Amino acid sequence: DRDNCRITRTGGIMAVSRLSLAFSETLHTTKHVVHVCLFITIIILFEVGALGLWGDPPASASYPPLVTLLFQVTRLLPLLALPQALFNLLGLICFNAFPERSKLKGSPLLAPFLCLRVVTRGDYPDLVRQNVNRNLTTCLRVGLEKFMIEVVTDKTIDLPENQRIRQVVVPSSYRPKSGALFKARALQYCLEEDVNVLADTDWIVHLDEETLVTDAAIRGILNFVIEGRHQFGQGLITYANENIQNWFTTLADSFRVSDDMGKLRFQFKVFHKPLFGWKGSYVVTQTGAERRVTFDHGPDGSVAEDNYFGMVAFKEGYSFDFIEGEMWEKSPFTIYDFLQQRKRWLQGILLVVHSPHIPISTKWLLAVSLYSWVTMPLALSSVVLSTIFPVPVPGLLNLVAAFVGGVNFYMYIFGVIKSFRVDRVGWMRMAMCMIGALITMPFNFLVENIAVLRGLVGNKHKFYIVNKLTGAPDNGVNIV
Repeated sequence: DRDNCRITRTGGIMAVSRLSLAFSETLHTTKHVVHVCLFITIIILFEVGALGLWGDPPASASYPPLVTLLFQVTRLLPLLALPQALFNLLGLICFNAFPERSKLKGSPLLAPFLCLRVVTRGDYPDLVRQNVNRNLTTCLRVGLEKFMIEVVTDKTIDLPENQRIRQVVVPSSYRPKSGALFKARALQYCLEEDVNVLADTDWIVHLDEETLVTDAAIRGILNFVIEGRHQFGQGLITYANENIQNWFTTLADSFRVSDDMGKLRFQFKVFHKPLFGWKGSYVVTQTGAERRVTFDHGPDGSVAEDNYFGMVAFKEGYSFDFIEGEMWEKSPFTIYDFLQQRKRWLQGILLVVHSPHIPISTKWLLAVSLYSWVTMPLALSSVVLSTIFPVPVPGLLNLVAAFVGGVNFYMYIFGVIKSFRVDRVGWMRMAMCMIGALITMPFNFLVENIAVLRGLVGNKHKFYIVNKLTGAPDNGVNIV
């Protein structure tokens, strides 16, 4: 009888577990279906509003031929944003935008060795110490065994004494062979024979000094390295966790969250290549592959060292994949830092795209994306001017412009949904954040346009570091 009772209880527990799993799968699928329907609805509304699908275009006035040509050329600029808009659309609808909690595909004991590498100038030692401790705690909580946290710094930091923590101080006298600068110089120093302590089969997780890993990210990284099918990987970063220092910049960065879940995920899951580039944080690399690609690519490869590295790895035939699980970072704390950050990105990518060492066949999509950014002031002004000075353009062009606008509009909404989860903030606050993101959109465009105009002039070989001093964190709860 006892055995029968035990069997009955076990069967009941398994049945409840299966029912809970089925409910969870249904819930995640339902969320994705609702999101896809909302996405498509917004695109259709944009098409209707722009008369891209229905209606006749407004009557055009008569202008001098040169003026007419100029207006028509500016109306073509939205075509530059079409490739990334398509990738964002496909990434957000083809893969579940609300994936279930990732499960480990193997024991952490069988995983390769991981090195969580944090690169810093050493200007914010308290922040580095705090985040090293938090990331160490997260790794141990998930059950990670073979790992260390390595802090690479220009200035010595008083770190906790722990066998899992290693500090590498980059000597001021160190000069890479190609003259690499800034973060690329520090990253290259770690790869030198007399500094590197990792085997080629080990893996490096690149983090910024403010990056916080989560339980979900560690599980995703473990699954990625255990499978070992790709040499490079990257995942989602969100910016609206714990204390929010600046609501404007945080809401503006909701677009970056959507970009990770859309364009970044699609290019890695389908093509396994950084067609549009990638970011410098939450980067997972196999040590041997990183040492062969190197960060020693001269001054031109030192401002956007992440994109230059990705393009070289792409050219050399290495493969990439998307890693499930998110990490946490902070948006810039001031509008000025936000502008300077965007300016540096633009200038760095300009140097990558114009580098003679990277073939056109490798960087052409990154170039198209860059020039859609560079011409954004003209593209936005052409939209406004077209209502005042209408010119004849093909109906297909209106359709494309409306599609790009609809995709970009929805990406702000989706970024808020992913950043401010309902189970954390509630429906009311979620709705307010969504409205806030839409209200800040025009101001974000203005700041981005100023960054473009400032980035096109002046010295491009500069590396502006934003202020990262924060208040005390909340309770340090990680996403599971």
